[in-house]
Amino acid sequence: MLDKIQLDNILFLDIETVPEFENFTDLDETKKELFDLKTRYQRKDDFTSEEFYDRAGIWAEFGKIICISVGYFTLKGDIRHFRVTSFFGDEIKILKDFSNLLNNHFSLAQHVLCGHNAKEFDFPFIARRMIIHNIQIPQKLNLFGKKPWEVPHLDTLELWKFGDFKHYTSLKLLTNVLGIQSPKDDIDGSEVARVFYVDNDIDRIVTYCEKDVIAVAQILLRLRREDLLIEDEIIHV
Repeated sequence: MLDKIQLDNILFLDIETVPEFENFTDLDETKKELFDLKTRYQRKDDFTSEEFYDRAGIWAEFGKIICISVGYFTLKGDIRHFRVTSFFGDEIKILKDFSNLLNNHFSLAQHVLCGHNAKEFDFPFIARRMIIHNIQIPQKLNLFGKKPWEVPHLDTLELWKFGDFKHYTSLKLLTNVLGIQSPKDDIDGSEVARVFYVDNDIDRIVTYCEKDVIAVAQILLRLRREDLLIEDEIIHV
């Protein structure tokens, strides 16, 4: 079934998130208490809420999106290109620009979204942040009332599981075993908050996010037994 989806009907994406505020002390007292309750079972006994706050970006209630990178194929005869672009900066603008992309260019029934662990993280995180900012959720992200087979989402982690729901494989590991260049050759997800708040280097984060998008596309090509992208086929726009 995977090889029946036209490549140019797939929008590949990845997001980068950070804690909503730079420091735990920036939270009001209610939010501090709620973060303590939210993370109580994730923290080891010797970790305080404040010491755990650098991980707040994994929860939509305590984090925010600083970059959404997307990629899509254009096919003309035997010529194949993969175009990559990013939305970054103010979160509300990021979400509105991404929503416009979905509504205006990837809204047809045959269009699908694809990411790695995106069903568990990227897609719901984007939707939740849109609700928080009172932004209408595009149909491609709105799952209310949809049956499982009607959800227009692909997840390379899920595809790799082959029904083994206990199995988790990181993007870094999966690219390694499939012979794909690792996107984690500079920073990884645990360093994004520091690069954003301390180094103030959003360009480095955008580059990292776009590498992840390219890696997801490469994985899907391998799953379809198709040639991997070469550098000349990748266009940053």
